[in-house]
Amino acid sequence: MLVNAAAPWEDAAAQRGEVILQLAVGLGAVVCGLVVSARVSGMARWWRLLYVAALVGWLVGQGLWWSDGEGSAGRSASPAVLAAYLVVPVFALASVVVLVRVSGGLRWHPLDAGRDSVATTLLDGLVAATSFMILTVMGDFGAHSTGSLPRSGIPAVEITYSLLELLVVVAVMVMAMLYRPGQPYRANYLLLAGGLVTMAASDRVAAYLDRVGLEQGNSLGGIGFVIGPLLIAYAMLEYPAPGTDADRRADLGMDAAQLILPYVGFLGIAMLFAFHVLTGRPLNGFVVWATVAMVLLVVIRQIVARRAQHLLTQRLYWAQRGLAYQVHHDALTGLPNRLLFGQRLEEAMRNGRFVLIFIDLDDFKEVNDRFGHAAGDDLLRAVGERLKRCITDADTLARIGGDEFAILIDGEADEPQIVADRLRVALRDPFPVQGSSLRVRASMGLVRPDADQLDQTSDDLLRRADISMYAGKRLGKDTAVVYQPSTGVQEDFPTALRRAGGGVPAGFTLAYQPVVRLPGRTPVAVEALARWTAPSGIDIAPQTFVASAEAAGLGAELDALVLELACREVQAAGLDLAIHVNIGAARLGNPAFEHHVRRALTRHDVEPNRLVVEITETVPIVDLADAAAQIDRLQSSGVRVALDDFGAGFNSLMYLHALPVQIVKLDRSFAAGTDPERNLTMYRSVIRLCSELGLSVIVEGIELPPQAETVYIAGCRLAQGHLFGSAVPISQLSPGPQTHGAPV
Repeated sequence: MLVNAAAPWEDAAAQRGEVILQLAVGLGAVVCGLVVSARVSGMARWWRLLYVAALVGWLVGQGLWWSDGEGSAGRSASPAVLAAYLVVPVFALASVVVLVRVSGGLRWHPLDAGRDSVATTLLDGLVAATSFMILTVMGDFGAHSTGSLPRSGIPAVEITYSLLELLVVVAVMVMAMLYRPGQPYRANYLLLAGGLVTMAASDRVAAYLDRVGLEQGNSLGGIGFVIGPLLIAYAMLEYPAPGTDADRRADLGMDAAQLILPYVGFLGIAMLFAFHVLTGRPLNGFVVWATVAMVLLVVIRQIVARRAQHLLTQRLYWAQRGLAYQVHHDALTGLPNRLLFGQRLEEAMRNGRFVLIFIDLDDFKEVNDRFGHAAGDDLLRAVGERLKRCITDADTLARIGGDEFAILIDGEADEPQIVADRLRVALRDPFPVQGSSLRVRASMGLVRPDADQLDQTSDDLLRRADISMYAGKRLGKDTAVVYQPSTGVQEDFPTALRRAGGGVPAGFTLAYQPVVRLPGRTPVAVEALARWTAPSGIDIAPQTFVASAEAAGLGAELDALVLELACREVQAAGLDLAIHVNIGAARLGNPAFEHHVRRALTRHDVEPNRLVVEITETVPIVDLADAAAQIDRLQSSGVRVALDDFGAGFNSLMYLHALPVQIVKLDRSFAAGTDPERNLTMYRSVIRLCSELGLSVIVEGIELPPQAETVYIAGCRLAQGHLFGSAVPISQLSPGPQTHGAPV
């Protein structure tokens, strides 16, 4: 084509070669379109037939034009030729519209939706329109050229035809930008659009070259009339439809065609200007200002596209973060999942100070069976929210799966039971489930870092916590078991208590927590708390082995053991403090219990007014009259009686009225509230009530200085909690400054 356009031989031969090439390629495209149309149906056939009609019109016009005098100078096209040329843009545009419809229509890509994308597409259309308009104007609209269609020789007709070509080119370019990868017939459309724009641009280039008087202008401009039909012939072929949805989404909406198309006209005008100026031809004012406008449009498009890219990058960033959040968090509760928890546990293992707690809700299957899985999901969310309030921002609460949670406590490696007590208190209050009130119990396995096993992994620790948790379930559920290297010995406290024969079972000890007077925090008493390490080395939670002893009918023996051991150890340590001992409510009304109290006081020479018996309710007090009579007898001997865990369990205001106790210990759940003003109001109300009844008040569960301050402001002068000292063996208690007697 280029060789023929250069015309190394005579001009007439070059013209005949050009005609032959154009007609041959055009006929090939027509034949290709007809053959493929015969194999397809519906709209897929019609867009091909419409463009075949456009090609036929162009071929008829070209054939009649060249057969009648071969384009003699000054000759205008006949009405037949003019009619043939005029149908070309009409059928071409109709074919494009039908092709777009058969593809499913043009639509914004989800990632492109927005004002920036609309503005970019409009700017692309304006750039294409401006560049083609500049080319048309520089060719004088083909008004004086027989090298460009429709060769009418009538300026008005030539201008109208040029504007029609402009309309077609702009419409095709805009639709090409909206025709997304993955849509059907996209390859067909791009080839068809490429051929159409090539022919329209070649037509205007021929007009320009003819206007500037360049020899062989018609031949050079006619190159596009060979390339265009060739592209259209390829457009008529059938191409494989896009595959799966994943294949359609593989490209996010931008490919090479859409990157290049907006700048094709801009590049073409730049090359045309270079040729025009280098050949010494002047530029008229309209063309210059139109070019300036086109450059400005391109600059604006770049700014808008850059902004759209920035917004898209932000959306992808947040989408990535959202995906990362989904990967590392539980969909139901929003808590970290096992994967994220394992990563944080690995980090904590490098620091070496942490407590791992594995929590499994007891009998959760019954909740699903009774209320349904939706209610079970609601309960899991509520449990997660309540547990979250028990930890700090530095700690991690995760849902491991099902009804299992895990907590990583940072920096509390010495006292894992403290955290377990806090969690148990948090779960004590009932949960509302579908109009019912449901109490949740949980078994916990606790693991501390083991400095001797440096090769342990996070999975190893989770496995140990799981083992401890299931060991607690075997002991009766609602337990907290601290993991120790297991020797395979079964944990059975009632058996150990029986084997002791009235002595101290193996692994059984007492720990003592101080009761202090506010605001000076002066110790006035110690509370004896039972501890048991099973033969396997696992630390069993007190409520677990106490409950098993009660269930085995050994509660009275356990209480007598604690009373005896506490009096002996405190006296031996030389601590001149009141001794608080927990006694099960089932012992009230039993004469044997009074006998145990008198014997322990006499045997260890403890003054009766130093002993405070704390009534702990593992079961309701059935006979309040007998219980009250026994409390009177104890107090007449000098022993003081306290009502423990007031505000939880079975305790009620009725007990304050029916039982002649002297001391009330407020349950730690009072201190667990999150609203300081509400806490202060509750404390004031209860303390005022107890004061008017002549009762002393001790507040339990004080762990933070603001809690101590609230208690003091409310009027309480006695407090107990980890803020003032954890439960430790008697050997770790210093005699120090003390206040003699009971804390009243």
